[in-house]
Amino acid sequence: MQHAEITGWGKCLPPAVLSNDDLTTFMDTTDEWITSRTGIKERRICHCNFSDMAIVAAKRALAAADLDPAELDLILLGSLTNDSYCPNTASIVQDAIGATNAASIDINSACTGFLYGLHIGTNLIRTGAHKKVLVLGGEFISHYMNWSLRDVAVLFGDACGAVVIESSDQEVGLLAAKIGCDADAKYAIQITNLGSAYSRLSEEFLYIGWNFDGREVFKRAVKCMSLACADVLDQLGLSVDDISLVVPHQANKRILDALARRVGIAEEKVFVNVHKYGNTSAGTIPVALTEALEEDRIKPGDHVLFATFGAGLTWGAGIVRWGDRVNPLKQSDAELPPNDKTALEILEPHIKRYTARG
Repeated sequence: MQHAEITGWGKCLPPAVLSNDDLTTFMDTTDEWITSRTGIKERRICHCNFSDMAIVAAKRALAAADLDPAELDLILLGSLTNDSYCPNTASIVQDAIGATNAASIDINSACTGFLYGLHIGTNLIRTGAHKKVLVLGGEFISHYMNWSLRDVAVLFGDACGAVVIESSDQEVGLLAAKIGCDADAKYAIQITNLGSAYSRLSEEFLYIGWNFDGREVFKRAVKCMSLACADVLDQLGLSVDDISLVVPHQANKRILDALARRVGIAEEKVFVNVHKYGNTSAGTIPVALTEALEEDRIKPGDHVLFATFGAGLTWGAGIVRWGDRVNPLKQSDAELPPNDKTALEILEPHIKRYTARG
């Protein structure tokens, strides 16, 4: 049986930082209010297209794997804030990196997009249908944000991450996964005035709205992720003591703490970077995974547990057994286009539009 080893990894974070103090300049909030409820101190704001971030993350992951992009046979891109829906954004990435032999698919399952993509790509490699797959997850969510909604706007930021998975005879890579969806709670997270259901052009259509039931999301997220974690541990006959590191979706610190308690895993085994970037949706796990490797938190043979949830309400968990290599084979010099604006300057048109409307 073939397995799908993670051989490359990369991240892309825009340079512009939006701090909690920045938010207080146009919003009725404080750093203490945000930090105590979410653990978030700052987030990144993209100054260019989402595909620019995805291209940089892809090139860095390919360099880490020392893989010619022409060897890729599939690209799976998890995001809900694509450059466009026609053409799909995965095809934009494909063309930019020179992956001339790849099929390209966009996946929209919100925050679970990366794990869903890793699950799909792994199983396609297991069947023999594909051998070398690029899986990306990321978001450009700040430009889809209603900046008059304090309870939502403080949560999110922009980022993208990517991994390369390759066919391997070794029992490594994603060995067990459980994905699902609590569709009865699909409207607990809802972006309105975006999509064909809102396609009648009017003044209202120009303003994106959010419905966000924080209590329902918290309850479902902790329950579903913990059950999914138990499922994948059971699949492999492992206990929490066998897990070296948990790399969860970085929604907010309260959810991460509650998940750790419910799963019964020590706090020091949970990788956390939500304070630096906020919730970057599909980008949180691949970015956190890349940083965990950069910080020497993952060793050869380690069992790494992923857990995630998102709009839909989609959810999932997976266990990766890490291979022999924890350092990139090469480095990429790919960078985003230059930026000379602060985060507030980038967002100024959006902030004025929504705060003036109330």
